[in-house]
Amino acid sequence: MQCRFYNLFFYYYFVFFPIRPLPLATLLLSLLLTAGSDVTGTEVDRKPNFILMIVDDMGIGDVGCYGNDTIRTPNIDRLASEGVKLNQHIAAAPLCTPSRAAFLTGRYALRSGMGSTGRVQVLLFLGGSGGLPPNETTFAKRLQQQGYTTGLVGKWHLGVNCERRGDHCHHPNQHGFSYFYGMPFTLFNDCVSGEGTDVLVCVHVCGLLEISLRHLAALTCLSVLAITVWYVPFVLLPTWNCIIMRNQEVVEQPMTVETLPQRLLGEAQNFIKRNADRPFLLIFSLLHVHVPLFETPGFAGRSRHGRYGDNMEEMDWIIGKVTETVDSLGLANNTLMYFTSDHGGHIEDADARGQKGGWNGIYKGGKAMGGWEGGIRVPGIFRWPGRLPAGRVVDEPTSLMDLYPTLKYLAQDTQPDRLLDGYNLMPLLEGAAERSEHEFMLHYCGIYLNAVRWHPPGSDSIFKVHFFTPNFTPPGAGGCYETKVCLCHGDYVTHHNPPLVYDLFHDPSESRPLTRDTEPRFAEILEQTAKAVERHRSTLPQNQAGDSHTASVDLLCVQHSMYVMYYPSHDPSHVTTKTMQEDRLHMHSGDSHHTIHTHSRKDKKGVRYRK
Repeated sequence: MQCRFYNLFFYYYFVFFPIRPLPLATLLLSLLLTAGSDVTGTEVDRKPNFILMIVDDMGIGDVGCYGNDTIRTPNIDRLASEGVKLNQHIAAAPLCTPSRAAFLTGRYALRSGMGSTGRVQVLLFLGGSGGLPPNETTFAKRLQQQGYTTGLVGKWHLGVNCERRGDHCHHPNQHGFSYFYGMPFTLFNDCVSGEGTDVLVCVHVCGLLEISLRHLAALTCLSVLAITVWYVPFVLLPTWNCIIMRNQEVVEQPMTVETLPQRLLGEAQNFIKRNADRPFLLIFSLLHVHVPLFETPGFAGRSRHGRYGDNMEEMDWIIGKVTETVDSLGLANNTLMYFTSDHGGHIEDADARGQKGGWNGIYKGGKAMGGWEGGIRVPGIFRWPGRLPAGRVVDEPTSLMDLYPTLKYLAQDTQPDRLLDGYNLMPLLEGAAERSEHEFMLHYCGIYLNAVRWHPPGSDSIFKVHFFTPNFTPPGAGGCYETKVCLCHGDYVTHHNPPLVYDLFHDPSESRPLTRDTEPRFAEILEQTAKAVERHRSTLPQNQAGDSHTASVDLLCVQHSMYVMYYPSHDPSHVTTKTMQEDRLHMHSGDSHHTIHTHSRKDKKGVRYRK
């Protein structure tokens, strides 16, 4: 077509300008400048769009391009084949609320106060006063300041009110989203009649009630009062928690669950269409595949894996429809699309029929299990035709927190920011860099530092040091079936001395802990981990870094283990914090000596050590 155009140009040039035509070079230059003006204005100068699709409670092993050959996910697989697939994409927390807070802010949830000190690590009631602090900065707020139209469709789960009903200080509209449609809370079993209740599980986990309903019913006046205080509000929970809002207006209370997936899809598609002529950010936060599982006509019975498989295939279809909308509007080449899950699958959960879901593949653990890989390793797929190479696979460690600095970079936002824990992913995605900037990653369980990942420079190894692990119930079950979620402290965990150390490159299932006899770098791993933890603590406010509850016993365990290795003459069972303080543990590292200062800290009641 181009050749034909220029042939016609030369023909008319010489036919219609037989006498003193304009210089040929002048005409060609004018033609090229005119032809290029449109491209410059629309393709080069315009900032890219961002569509971030995040699903709920989905295991990495549930997706075809991550190894599942029995659940059909062709649309997610297509995004991976047309873009970049991250094989070691890590959520900053293994539960919804802290993971989503870290995702939006680019910072560990501990920094924003979204890490829990107690048994419950997520927001449980919409009427509660907690949430993402108003003074936190999300990437949506930064993009809004750069002229982006911003929208969130689906699940929020980061709070609504601060001090009184209706102040909406934690609402998405206050955190950079000009448009919101969806659930300010989260989907749970109480939202659907006949699916059972999550409320009594919450009561048990919170420690609010430790007696059976039968014994409770046998009590007299006190029992009636207790029922009134505790259970009458619970009957109203579906009305309170299971609502749909459009911006700051409640439009469904309680919500209609049966048609919700299609309505959320329609809202996402309409947002894209409304803003096709301007830069936009859309977070499509799907309710799939959190229980209760949907029973959508057209998808029921399609999968060999029951309702969970049906929900996976419906979710994949929704992803395909969003992609189809982007392509049909001609936005593909100027739109970065991203797909992930907020954390790993919930292996203890099941619907009223006993249908389980959330397979985490070869990785150990799942949702709410601290640093075990199954709870934090999630899919990570980026698609941007013309900008990102198709079919690229990245095995380096990356984080959901990396989205903040990546979007900030692409939006040409050069304004100073707070300390971020994420890094710009574009060099890694484009192939300009082969090495992740994440030498260390920290894995929290609530506010307790559970594990540290170390990717040594110049090495393929990725070591992970576990300071404590959850106690599975029943023992050996691979999950915490008694409480439905694993907890982070006290009798619910076992502290390890020395810490458990794994090489994820050779042992991704975390089944073969290393020892000082099997791993020549064992002492170095603990030393580098201790240094990284100290550096991290130095960036935290004093009330977070120094508080004994926050600090837990993680760094003390590392220091204790290192002390025993370097002073083998001491009986390990008699090594105390005071002993280490008196000896001032000195360790040789490279050409210099590093002194690790320990802090006197009493062990919490119920903390157990495994030697």
